[in-house]
Amino acid sequence: MQWPSPRAPALRRIALFVALMATAMALGPALAHLFELPNKIGLPADAYFAAQQIYSGWSLFGALLAVQLLSIVVVIVAARTDRRLRSLAVLALACLAGAQALFWIFTYPANAATENWTVRPDDWRILRRQWELSHAAGALLQLAAMACLSIGALWHASDKHKR
Repeated sequence: MQWPSPRAPALRRIALFVALMATAMALGPALAHLFELPNKIGLPADAYFAAQQIYSGWSLFGALLAVQLLSIVVVIVAARTDRRLRSLAVLALACLAGAQALFWIFTYPANAATENWTVRPDDWRILRRQWELSHAAGALLQLAAMACLSIGALWHASDKHKR
């Protein structure tokens, strides 16, 4: 049997805090995409392409997603003695992976085909639907990741107070 490091509880708390903060920050833009969908999905081409320009520079959120991924992995490793927290962190990681899969399979190809919504191909309406719905589904997965980490943190904290 391997004894946990005396630093493991501190590492677990710090990693969980960073994972929660990174996930919360990633949830902001994800939910923005979800909530704008009903107002944008039916816009005429010129208005839609103009509205899409507000996302210029949002690719910088990729760095935040890297922090989110790394911190969740650290939570999983550091929570080896806390099965509930570890399970919820694994589930959060699966949600993040699902959101990323949606992005790379559906969202990114729409961005590429439209040159980040500066070129209007003939199938732009199909690409718009693909882009909007993949972002909406990704937002729901990010929300689920946040819920998993939040529940894990609450259970972890309540377990500490019972001892």
